[in-house]
Amino acid sequence: MDVRSLKIDNVGPIKRADITFGDLTVLVGPQATGKSILLQFLKLVVDSGYVLAELKRYGLRWDREFLRFLDIYLGEGMQGVWNGGPSELRVNGSAVDMENLVQRQKRDQAEQLFYVPAQRVLTLGRGWPRPFADYSPGDPFVVRDYSEKMRVLLESDLDRFGLLFPQSRRIKGEVRTLLDKAIFNRLQLHVDKRSPQKRLVLRGVNVGNGLPFMVWSAGQREFIPLLLAFYWLLPPSKAKRRGDIRWVVVEEIEMGLHPNAISVTLLLVLDLLARGYRVCLSTHSPHVLDVVWGLQSLRQYGASPKEVIKMFDVKASPALVETAKKSLHKTSKVYYFDPASGETKDISELDPGAENQQESGWGGLTEFSGRVADVVAGVVSNGSGG
Repeated sequence: MDVRSLKIDNVGPIKRADITFGDLTVLVGPQATGKSILLQFLKLVVDSGYVLAELKRYGLRWDREFLRFLDIYLGEGMQGVWNGGPSELRVNGSAVDMENLVQRQKRDQAEQLFYVPAQRVLTLGRGWPRPFADYSPGDPFVVRDYSEKMRVLLESDLDRFGLLFPQSRRIKGEVRTLLDKAIFNRLQLHVDKRSPQKRLVLRGVNVGNGLPFMVWSAGQREFIPLLLAFYWLLPPSKAKRRGDIRWVVVEEIEMGLHPNAISVTLLLVLDLLARGYRVCLSTHSPHVLDVVWGLQSLRQYGASPKEVIKMFDVKASPALVETAKKSLHKTSKVYYFDPASGETKDISELDPGAENQQESGWGGLTEFSGRVADVVAGVVSNGSGG
């Protein structure tokens, strides 16, 4: 389905969300304001045939009842987000019959949207991605599906290499260098086949047989599941994209990462955009919006691709220049989920001088730093802290 816009009324904490998608769409706002709910409904309307087929393949039943389906798809206890008559979902301006959506058999079962959930770190709790059927029936579909894909990737595609990072087949050399500095610190990611059960370990000088998942740094635990997702989406062949995938959703892309690591991750997002994926991010990081604002400003003033690369403090190789060039032709949209009204606000201009505080404060992401600066400035101007 070609989804250009998605409108949701009265679903969970969302009173009204009206989203028109760009090539890059970013959702911001406090926790529990509906960002994840909206993105999971986007997955459902884009991939309803795939979702229904996968649930049936693993023996899950909802007996053609939509509310029961929501408990399976969104997770146990989530059927209450749908309020019956007042709840509505529209795609490209047309209402979607949700009851019918989860009942009819779909001919098209090809997946078009790849979803990286916020709970991705939990999929590696044993040092190896868990299979779909290993989860509880009440766990969210997007978590189970993501974990299964990463398991298949490791066991059928990457397993034969042993060394997973650094690996030249999927990520540009300049980006690998930045990842090493920001996350790995000269450690290498391996598949350990010597233990009774295969697992991922980090190896390097003076670390013995390797560091298992539970002793990795918080940033390494958060990033490595994300790295596997980029491996999935960036095929080493001449193909630009993987299969029929056209959309990529990443929840809380900055989770657990140092700002330098966030920057490198956003370079990988530019690679996704350059390959023609439509990307949706949810975030609580002003660092992410810094990059979006920078790209918009550079595009507005006709900057060169090398100016894009300067934002990331990386060597301007021909491959990166080509990626940056393509990114300058991509559109971006930013929406704020307002907890007070339950509605979304289009803050795509990200104008620091806007009268609308939600736009000038980038959805509240710069509010605290601005207040700190004001307090410090006041104390300095008064000459004392009294």
